[in-house]
Amino acid sequence: MEPTVFEAQRQPSSSNRLEQWRRAWIFVLSHLAVLGAFWSGVTWQAVVLCFALLFVRLWGVTAGYHRYFSHRTYKTSRAFQFFLAVLAQSSSQKGVLWWAAHHRVHHKRSDQPGDVHSPIQNSFAYAHVGWIFDDTEDTRWDKIRDFAKYPELRWLNKYWAVPPAALATACFLIAGWPGLFIGFFGSTVLLWHNTFLINSLTHVWGSKRFDAKDESRNNMLTALLTLGEGWHNNHHYYQSSCRQGFYWWEVDVTYYTLKMLSWVGVVWDIREVPERVLEEGRRRDRALSTTGTIRPAVRARN
Repeated sequence: MEPTVFEAQRQPSSSNRLEQWRRAWIFVLSHLAVLGAFWSGVTWQAVVLCFALLFVRLWGVTAGYHRYFSHRTYKTSRAFQFFLAVLAQSSSQKGVLWWAAHHRVHHKRSDQPGDVHSPIQNSFAYAHVGWIFDDTEDTRWDKIRDFAKYPELRWLNKYWAVPPAALATACFLIAGWPGLFIGFFGSTVLLWHNTFLINSLTHVWGSKRFDAKDESRNNMLTALLTLGEGWHNNHHYYQSSCRQGFYWWEVDVTYYTLKMLSWVGVVWDIREVPERVLEEGRRRDRALSTTGTIRPAVRARN
């Protein structure tokens, strides 16, 4: 029987090693599917489709999975909430409630024992992708009660493969086999590894402006690749903010688009970075530029 959405404790996983290998092979075969382009050929329509879907679905992951469902950094209507969930799930990163619940666990135990994907506690490869296959099939219902009350989100979470399957079919109908191999699978693989870099690379490479009590780093390269998610030390220090690029020079495309959506009333109550946090960052940047060292900061409350 499926656990109720109000269960307080995580149920023991029903996954066995064979099931984990099955999921791993699906992941591997998705990568191999891109090679189908050698048979089908590559068309300009498929390439355009690939990069358009990469951008749109990446925004769905960052604005939907992460900044809305995981951290609730803005508000929106129930209809747009459902749209965000469908768009995010078209990235084939499992269900919206599964994703957000696991992410909340990550923040609670960041780089400590119990973190679901820490390169400090485990290896870089495990943090990047291995953790997905390591007995993580169950949704942590006790961590996501706020959104688990919506039946449409529970349905999507259970049948998480419906949005990516529908999108794969649409890509084939629009651009044939190249549309499937390059448009869908090519953009999906690029999207996966873009977002996985936040779990792995931004906990080992980059700058640490704030003392976030973990190894989160700000990394401009990953910020550009992931529409702003790479300002990871900022985010871990004050995770309640919708904006992760705290200052004007820290590019955060996800935040810019959400801000524009707020102008027309699609989203509202966007949570900003408090001035005290911005000033603390400026002080620490000045200290680093003049002395090369930074005094530890008290962790922000959020």
